[in-house]
This record gives sequence, C-alpha cells and structure tokens, in this order.
Amino acid sequence: MDSITQAVLGATIGGAIAPRGARRKAILVGAALGTLPDLDVFIDYGGPVENFTYHRGFSHSLLVLAPFSVLLWLALRRWWAPIREAPWRWLALISLALVTHPLLDAHTAYGTQLFWPLEPHPAAWATLFIIDPLYTLPLLLAVLIAAIRPLTSFSGSSLRAALAISTLYIGWSWVAQSIVHNHVDEALAEMGLDDAPVFLTPTPFNTLLWRAVVLTDEGYLEGFDSLVLHEGTMRFDAYVSDKEALESASNLWAVQRLRWFSRDFMRTTVEDGRLVLADLRMGTEPTYVFTHVVARLENPHWVEEPAELLPVSFSDRALAEVWQRIWRL
Repeated sequence: MDSITQAVLGATIGGAIAPRGARRKAILVGAALGTLPDLDVFIDYGGPVENFTYHRGFSHSLLVLAPFSVLLWLALRRWWAPIREAPWRWLALISLALVTHPLLDAHTAYGTQLFWPLEPHPAAWATLFIIDPLYTLPLLLAVLIAAIRPLTSFSGSSLRAALAISTLYIGWSWVAQSIVHNHVDEALAEMGLDDAPVFLTPTPFNTLLWRAVVLTDEGYLEGFDSLVLHEGTMRFDAYVSDKEALESASNLWAVQRLRWFSRDFMRTTVEDGRLVLADLRMGTEPTYVFTHVVARLENPHWVEEPAELLPVSFSDRALAEVWQRIWRL
C-alpha cells in the first residue's frame, strides 16, 4: 500500500495498544515503524529489474521483522521509560506495527516476499488497489482524533473502531474477489479455458470494478467485472504475446527473474530487435506501469543488455473510465 496508509495503520495500532498516557508517543512510534519497511526503496540494487524485484524483499520478510521487533523492543526497553512501565503492550505494539506492513502489502498486485530469504513466488493476493481511500480514511480520522484528544476514552474507542472497520473492509475485498472469480470461471468454462491461469485485481481506488487477466496459448485475455451491474457473462478482449521470443530468451537472468516475480503474467513484444517485457498485473491494456527492455537480438540468440525501465503515462481519462465502467460496462 502507499506510504501514508502504512504510516496511519502503524499509528492506529500504536494508539490503540499503548496506555492512554503514552498515546501520542505511541502514535508517533507506530507511524515510524509502519513506514520503516518501505525505506528499502532508497536502496539501489544495481538496475531496474533488480530494484523492481528486490523491493519488498528482506525488509518485508516476516522471518526478519518478527525477530527484529523483539530485538528493537529489548533495546528500547533499556533506554526508554514508557516501555519499562508497560513492556508487554509495547512489545505487541512494535511487533504488530511492523508485521502488519508486509501483510497489508501482500493484498496488492505488486507482490511481497513474506518469507525472504526463501524464494516462493511473492505473495500478491491483489484484493486491494495500492491506494484505497475507503481503507485509509477511517484510520486517518481516528489518528487525528487521538492526536488532538489523546487522554479521552473516545480517542481510544475511535482507534479500535477504525481498526475493526479497516479489517472488515479487507474481508469484504476477499469476498468481492471471490465473487468475481466465480464470474470469470463461468465465462472461461464457456470458452473452453477452464484451466487457464487467471489474475484478478481491483481497478484504482475501489473494490467494485475488477480486472481479470487470463493467460492463453497465443497471449492473454483482459476483461472487467463490475459488482454493481449484472451484465451477464463476462466479456474478454484477446491480445497476442510473443511467447516464442520469451521462451528463446528464458536463459537470461533478467527474463527468469521477471517471470518468477510476475508468475508469467507478462506481455512479450519485440521492438526494433529488443525484447520488451510488461508486467500485466499492474496497469491496463495497452499501458502498464512496469515495462522493461531486457535484451537485444543477435541472430539467432538473445543477448542480455543493461535493462531499461520504460516511462509510463496514463491519460487524464483513465480514472473517469474506471468510474464509468463501475456503473456501465
């Protein structure tokens, strides 16, 4: 999720758990801890593909954050009196503020390496868009109330209520995704594509309109499903991907890494003798957020070259089109 959401989630957890007299301090500590894992964005891992695929790695690993939270608590308890006065509350606060960060990130399409240094595919449950005001606003409102009136019982109640509301919203996102998955399965069964790999993700800023990407032998399908409308069987548009070029270049590290990271949800094109890979999970046809040039063709083989992340620009009409599709596909 975006940094503001992660900070207010950590702040809400801090304010809800800490003793009333330390609530303002806990809100600040929680906000800082909620932001901490994302500081890996300032690390240069050596290139665009490395920066793309190593982000949300070690700093988001539950195998790192769980022991780190205990070590941080032990260090702060030695030097900071508020923790010595309520040690177990502060241990819970520090641990939850850190661990909830990658768990929330795993609900987006980007992917989060929850078990680094092990290398299963990154968790990308994709039930939430990276920015979702309906998730963030209750947390932000509760934090503002608690920061202004930290000693009132209402501020503590508002923080706990905000956490309950935001958690219920995540639960709704799973229900919504399940409903859409059923619609996709029905449509694919009619098309004879029952076993085709499917990736579902909500469109920007909402959980009412969903985008489905389906991998096929020729390329991929893209379709949209609104939970507001009953539009009948889902419709898909078909697009071609150069799978022959992808397979012939699969011995290259950058290609292997991007295939692993995206679970093969990639569009492959050859442009001016260069291999271009676009991550189909983030964006919409024909514009994708992460599109890399990774190799050049030297007949008959692909040769790896320094990767390039291509610039991306979305039209001003993109958000308007999302809103229109929610109510009229």
